Amino acid sequence: MKCYVCAKEGKDSDAVAVCVACGMGTCMKHTIRKEVDVWEGSYPIPSHKLPKKMPRMLCPDCNAAYGEG
Repeated sequence: MKCYVCAKEGKDSDAVAVCVACGMGTCMKHTIRKEVDVWEGSYPIPSHKLPKKMPRMLCPDCNAAYGEG
């Protein structure tokens, strides 16, 4: 799989991750690793936040949509 962002820029880079939100393949330069909270409980209302966070790989567009903070 190739990096979609690099391909749009006319570059050829191998993807190292797949965005968890949209499925876009991204290279090391365009992959954003974000630590997110993990909640325990049943749908629709999670009961409490667990002490550890879980890593997620996002593309630049989805990271911007989630908010960069």
